[in-house]
Amino acid sequence: MNITIYDVAREANVSMATVSRVVNGNPNVKPATRKKVMEVIDRLGYRPNAVARGLASKRTTTVGVIIPDISNIFFAELARGIEDIATMYKYNIILSNSDQNKEKELHLLNTMLGKQVDGLVFMSGNITPEHVEEFKKSPVPIVLAGSIEQTQEIPSVNIDYEQAVYDSVKEFTDRGHKNIAFVIGPLHEPKNSENKLTGYKRALEEAGIEYNEDLLVEGDYTYDSGIEAIEKLMSMDVRPTAIMVGSDEMALGVVHGGLDKGFRVPEDYEVITLDNTRLSMMVRPQLTTVVQPLYDIGAVAMRLLTKYMNKENVEEHIVVLPHRIDSRKSTN
Repeated sequence: MNITIYDVAREANVSMATVSRVVNGNPNVKPATRKKVMEVIDRLGYRPNAVARGLASKRTTTVGVIIPDISNIFFAELARGIEDIATMYKYNIILSNSDQNKEKELHLLNTMLGKQVDGLVFMSGNITPEHVEEFKKSPVPIVLAGSIEQTQEIPSVNIDYEQAVYDSVKEFTDRGHKNIAFVIGPLHEPKNSENKLTGYKRALEEAGIEYNEDLLVEGDYTYDSGIEAIEKLMSMDVRPTAIMVGSDEMALGVVHGGLDKGFRVPEDYEVITLDNTRLSMMVRPQLTTVVQPLYDIGAVAMRLLTKYMNKENVEEHIVVLPHRIDSRKSTN
């Protein structure tokens, strides 16, 4: 049988209002009364009904997080930052995987809103106009984390992906590389087709290198797509001597797939990757990488959401965090 606030009040011989004040930490309760109520709560095993409390306060202290794939280390590190800040501000998290499927994303969005969450952190590689329309109709604030929304109407936290790829490719051109490949993520995602690809082309153009679409290989962020990409690139008549890779998992495939074919990194081709997850340090050679502050992106997105939920002043709704390149053993 569920123990109710009425049961606690009757057993402690106090009003339900007094029990409520004790549960909510209200200081206006005599110490002896508080002690008596807490003893009854412990003895009966009473747990406050969060739904009922949320209905009364119109707040559930719950935040929804919609993430493409929690098993992907990129999103896992983002989620850790979100969860830590949520805990700091005493919010609970409801986490859902969307499998990067638009219909599922929109369904989960409405499911979360039906659960009366106080706000949402949303992650997706492809924020469409339909997404934005739904975001604008939301009765609670929504913040994007590691996700590009081209109109910049929706609050978001990212790095400058175009500049990050530009900086990486410039590292190659400054060292004299001419045949520079780019193993990029899915091109239907604007973050790849507009931001990252633009940075790649800009760096080539500034170095006086003609863009060769054969050196652009589309992957899907997975290890296997990295292996397929390097097999294609190493079968070309003029092989690339440097490769920019759009994710650490694909970069591992690029390194291992080349090794399986008898090539060595960095002797035969150099590699720079984009994410700086733990994977970049686990492979040999360790990967030179753009340091994308994944934990910080999640943490800052959650902090930004708390500001909206608590109606605090927000100076910048588009937050761009700094990046840098860490040189390791996959480049000379």
